[in-house]
Amino acid sequence: MPLAESAFDYEARLAACARGERAALRDLYVQEGPRLLGVAKRLVRDTALAEDIVHEAFIKIWNGAAGFDPARGSARGWMFTVTRHLALNLLRDQGRETPFDEAHEVAADDDGFDAQVHSARIHRCLEQLEPQRRHCILHAYVDGYSHAQIAARLDTPLGTVKAWIKRSLNALRECMG
Repeated sequence: MPLAESAFDYEARLAACARGERAALRDLYVQEGPRLLGVAKRLVRDTALAEDIVHEAFIKIWNGAAGFDPARGSARGWMFTVTRHLALNLLRDQGRETPFDEAHEVAADDDGFDAQVHSARIHRCLEQLEPQRRHCILHAYVDGYSHAQIAARLDTPLGTVKAWIKRSLNALRECMG
């Protein structure tokens, strides 16, 4: 079970990985694997591909641990960056494999515009939620936390967190029209 982020020393685990301590990599996987999988899934929209990306990310984390520089950012952030870059590289490479089709390009441009409009609408709707409810939604759907983890982070009863998430999703659906 993952520890609270404040109790987990990411930098020490990465330093241990750099020394070849496999247990440190396992600790990192237990702590962040589910959230990294959530990030990869949101980007590639395919569970099997996302699992492959997370597997590759942990190989890169293991091999690159010695090169991690805490002066440049947090260890946790570095792990998320490794995962995100792998997912984006995969998406870019998949895009190169598809043959050029002018109609497809026009549709992609329209999709990009629609995505921007949709994103702006989501942000506007999220801003309308009460701060604690907005945090619950973001923790669940952006950070990949379980309801129990959110309850622990917010020091709020689990039933309350579940109710907030349910009501917030309903409010977001209504706001999005």
